[in-house]
Amino acid sequence: MSRPHLPSTEAAVLAVRDVARTHGLEVRVTHDIGADQSGRRTAAGAFVVVDADGSLPHEALIELGGSPSVEVELYSEGDAKITVDAVEFHDVPRDSVPAFLQSVYGGLAYVKGRLFPPGCWLVVPLPGDETYKELVLQATLTPWLSRSRR
Repeated sequence: MSRPHLPSTEAAVLAVRDVARTHGLEVRVTHDIGADQSGRRTAAGAFVVVDADGSLPHEALIELGGSPSVEVELYSEGDAKITVDAVEFHDVPRDSVPAFLQSVYGGLAYVKGRLFPPGCWLVVPLPGDETYKELVLQATLTPWLSRSRR
């Protein structure tokens, strides 16, 4: 399924704010702008602000209030890391972030467990055939994750 293209970090921040507004969540955003501030730009020289091509990298950390606890780290390369109650989903495409959050807050995300081999996974289905699945450590099984168990 086609998702709206989010051409920049700022466009993604606005889309996340829309999801938060829909679900009545508080939002806190921290922006890191410039090669000297971006986490993935550790090779940038001292006092270097732009990339070699002249672009200005922009990353953002978004914290959403409420349950579950959610943090979104948006990277200038077009991907994101989304953390849901201490469960980390790496390399989520920036365009998929709003749909991911809608699934989490809309009740579509669930925890799937198995007896053998033992384990639990947080499963976040998105519209279409896209699904994200990450291992949940038993020590991090929060009340929200426990309620979401199937």
